[in-house]
Order: sequence, then structure tokens, then C-alpha cells
Amino acid sequence: MKVKLNTGYQSCLDAAFRYLSYRPRSEFEIKIRLQKRGFDDSSIEEVLHKLREQGLVDDFAFAKFWKENRESFSPRSWMMLQRELRQKGVAPYIIKEVAEGIDEEATAYRAAQKIMKRLALADYDSFCRRLGAFLKRRGFNYEVIQHVVNQLWHERGKDA
Repeated sequence: MKVKLNTGYQSCLDAAFRYLSYRPRSEFEIKIRLQKRGFDDSSIEEVLHKLREQGLVDDFAFAKFWKENRESFSPRSWMMLQRELRQKGVAPYIIKEVAEGIDEEATAYRAAQKIMKRLALADYDSFCRRLGAFLKRRGFNYEVIQHVVNQLWHERGKDA
């Protein structure tokens, strides 16, 4: 089966605008999306240049957005944040700059607080196992997990 190349600059630009209308994107994400839609490389490069000029594509701003979004809605470890940004095609120097200064314990604490209601009646072993597994899936290391689990267990005891 032949893939028909769509060479129209305007239709490529329209497709990029539509893709950006949902949330900010990295330059890599836009490029891959447009390639999958069948646009030729020259149209894609022209569109990316236009989007950069208009300030609609900026990998540094995108990485900051991604970090802030993760911190607010779905906290993850700095290691997992770096992995996600790498998968989205963000340059390593941008990732390093954006991910620096993340407080692992504070992030893990915020993430763990979100599921505390589900663990209200759990005994100590179950509490530690379930909360530890949750934080592990979020990419936190053993020391951070242990500290946060113990801290929350003691706080829970004070509330009871």
C-alpha cells in the first residue's frame, strides 16, 4: 500500500494548530504527528519554523509545563519526569535544567496524600505495602518511600 504524501503547507499548519489546541507539545511530538499524517519533510520544517516564530513551540516552556502539571495532578519522581520528557523528544540540557531542584520527599508526600483515604482502615503492614508499592510505581527510591510511609503512618496515628 502506498502512502500518499500531503504536501500542502497550509493543511500541515492547520493540522499542527489542531494538535496544539489540546495541550502544549514538544517540537518532536509535533514533527512525529505530522509525519504520521503524511506531510512531507519540507512542509513540516516550514511549519515548525513558523510555530517557533509565533512562540507556539518552545521545548523549554513545554518541559516546564509538563513538570508543573505533573507536580499538581500526578506527582512523579525526578527520574520518571526525566524519562517522560526524553520520550517526548526534549533535549537533555533542557530536561536537566527543568528537573533540577525537585524535592523528592515533598513530591512523594504529595503523591501519597492523594491515596491516604483508601488506606484509612489498613493495618501497619498493609499500609506500608500498599503505599510503598504506589510510590514505587511513581518512580521514588527506597529511602524516600520509607521516610514518607513512616511519616504518614505517624501522622495518621495522631489524627485517630
